[in-house]
Amino acid sequence: MKRLTRFASAAALSLGLLAPSAHADVVGEVGVDWMGNDIVVEALADPQVKGVTCHVTYFSRGVLDRLKNGNWFEDPSNNSIACRQTGPIEVGDIDLSKDGSEVFRQGMSLIFKSLIVNRIYDRKNDTLIYLVHSRQIVNGSAKMAISTVPLYNQTVTWTKGKPQP
Repeated sequence: MKRLTRFASAAALSLGLLAPSAHADVVGEVGVDWMGNDIVVEALADPQVKGVTCHVTYFSRGVLDRLKNGNWFEDPSNNSIACRQTGPIEVGDIDLSKDGSEVFRQGMSLIFKSLIVNRIYDRKNDTLIYLVHSRQIVNGSAKMAISTVPLYNQTVTWTKGKPQP
């Protein structure tokens, strides 16, 4: 069933429904029950901030669970994120607005639900904030998680110059 979700993402991307974003690599997959459900762990390098890697987890429903519950085409909106410095930090041309910018998007259903990672820069505290959430066309989800990467007192290269608080 993971193939179906990835196929749906690829199909939506080919139709121009998804904006191009960072690429995530699956680094872990933990089976949680006999129904074939898994927790998937992906590593995501921020394309505009070198030296920062986020690890995102999400629940991937197995075929037996889909048969049992009758919901064939989407995974739950349960997500988690942890971001850390994994090398020298170089900040590119990032969006400095309060809503930040989308770093990553992956389909969680055939058409209507996506897992999203947004990056927001907190100028006052000199910190990058990464927010993971699910976006749905009709019913938004309140399930979210954040992770922060403090830049204070770190050696950071800003390609466009560091923004002033």
